[in-house]
Amino acid sequence: MDIIVCMKRVPDSAARIQIGGDGRSIDSAGLEHIISPYDEMALERALQIKEEQGGTVTVVCLGAAEAAKEIRQALAMGADQALHIKSDVGYRDPLTTARILADHLKGRTFDMLLFGKQSIDADNSAIGVMVATLLDLPAVSLVTKLDAADGKATVEREAEAGAEVIEVALPAVFTAQRGLAEPRYPSIKGIMQAKKKPIEEAQAPEEAALITLEALEPPPARTGGRIVGEGVEAVPELVRLLRSEAKVL
Repeated sequence: MDIIVCMKRVPDSAARIQIGGDGRSIDSAGLEHIISPYDEMALERALQIKEEQGGTVTVVCLGAAEAAKEIRQALAMGADQALHIKSDVGYRDPLTTARILADHLKGRTFDMLLFGKQSIDADNSAIGVMVATLLDLPAVSLVTKLDAADGKATVEREAEAGAEVIEVALPAVFTAQRGLAEPRYPSIKGIMQAKKKPIEEAQAPEEAALITLEALEPPPARTGGRIVGEGVEAVPELVRLLRSEAKVL
């Protein structure tokens, strides 16, 4: 079973984010980065399937040169090889990103292509399905269970009424939801082996952006609460304030 996992380097979810001087980017000074958690879940399930059935796991990352650290982490977890598509562009719209990934994936042979359901910085939830469309492959999103055998995959995904069980012919694209797998920690042996594993490098093309990020703003500061009364007598005043001031009704 040959599996490709697309991963993204993102700011640590525990980091305090500051807006850069240009007002359109994040200040990266001293900022820790990680593999986007949903991508890491996808990687873990790919590694589990490889351990069960054999095969290879390849990670693909579109990102800055500094993303080599997160790529090495994926290799230390157990991935066999990597493709680093280097790009200094801080923000790309989903379709432009998907086109670059699809162009580098065309012609590669694989059974499954895995993504996280979304990156935790942009939260577009679009790349995996867009790449599947560009590659003309079936796709199942929000997968919480994934098994594969005999050229087919059986997956379970979240739905409003509960869970859906879907069977799909391979090759296919899947996006990982929380619950698919709990990522492992790289072992010392894995970290040492990762230093010798191959990382293929490519350069991302300079494509015209379809969407331009104009500005970033921090959320407004929270204001203090207000007590409008007690018991049922306070309900009319509360409703009035929710309608006239908060404007949520």
